[in-house]
Amino acid sequence: MNVNIICVGKIKEKFYTDAIKEYAKRMSRFADFTITEVPDERIPENASEKENEAVKQREGEKILAKIKPQSYVISLCVEGKTLSSTELADTIKNACNRTSRIVFIIGGSLGLSDEVKNRSDLRLSFGRMTLPHQLMRVVLSEQIYRSFMINSGATYHK
Repeated sequence: MNVNIICVGKIKEKFYTDAIKEYAKRMSRFADFTITEVPDERIPENASEKENEAVKQREGEKILAKIKPQSYVISLCVEGKTLSSTELADTIKNACNRTSRIVFIIGGSLGLSDEVKNRSDLRLSFGRMTLPHQLMRVVLSEQIYRSFMINSGATYHK
């Protein structure tokens, strides 16, 4: 099983990187866990809606280029479906029965292009609050690990 997070931009703070490395290490008993970063696009100051859409489009093209065929794609979107940890675990278990690749996508500061959303098998929301994208990688990594622990019958999630 391969689990990949495709995300826009780089992590700058070491404590976020350290946390993600810890979850990657824990995940290694269940799956190959990778993070693929695509460069973020510069957003012009006082950008128009058209310019913002163009930025999302360019970032979306880079994201789509990184998705391997036969992948089950879960995009993080504020308008997506909210799931409990056990519901996410069930979603991952069902995806594992259909494919050997699960891809999670975290967009840039403007969100995801419609093309990326349309490629997704699931649009997932962690709620209506805005979280820093770097922190979201940590939260998502933990929830993926938690899902595998739930599916293995471990008591971590209690």
